[in-house]
Amino acid sequence: MQQKLSNTHRLVIMALLMALTIILSRFLSISAWNLKIGFAFAPIALAGMLLGPIPAGIVAAAADFLGATLFPIGQFFPGFTLTAFLTGILFGAFLHKKVDTKKIVLASISTQIIGSLLLNTQWISMLYGTPFWALMPTRILQTCIMTVIQIIVIRILAGYAPQILKMQKV
Repeated sequence: MQQKLSNTHRLVIMALLMALTIILSRFLSISAWNLKIGFAFAPIALAGMLLGPIPAGIVAAAADFLGATLFPIGQFFPGFTLTAFLTGILFGAFLHKKVDTKKIVLASISTQIIGSLLLNTQWISMLYGTPFWALMPTRILQTCIMTVIQIIVIRILAGYAPQILKMQKV
C-alpha cells in the first residue's frame, strides 16, 4: 500500500470515495432521528488505508457536507461534519501504513466511542433537546453493533486495498 500516487490520482480516489460515502450514507443506511446503521464508514476507512489521516478526514467531512446539502435527511449541523472529519483522521491514523487486526479493532472502537457514542450523541442532544443520558441506551446498542460490523468489513477491505492501488496500471 506504500505506492506513490500522483496528486491527480489521489484526488480522483478521494472524489470516488466521497461519492460512495454519500450513496451509502444517504440511500443505503437505516436511519432514525437518534440512530443510524449503515456502511458509510467503509469508504472513509478505505481512504484512511490508502491516503492517510488528513485526506481521509477531508473525504469524510466533504461527503457529510455535500450529502447534507444535496440530499438532506434532517437539518445540517456542523457538529456532525466535525465528527466525520475526526472519524476520517482516526481511521487514517490507525490504518494507513500497516493494517492488522489489532489496528482495525482500535480504529473501530475509537471511532465508535469518540465519534458516534460521545460526539454524535451530544449533537443529537443539542439539536433535539433530549437529555444526553436519556439517549445513551440506544446509542450504546448502536455503537456495539456498528463496532462489530466495522471490524468485519474493514478486515475484508484491508485485503482488497493493495489491489485497488494496482488498478491504476490496468
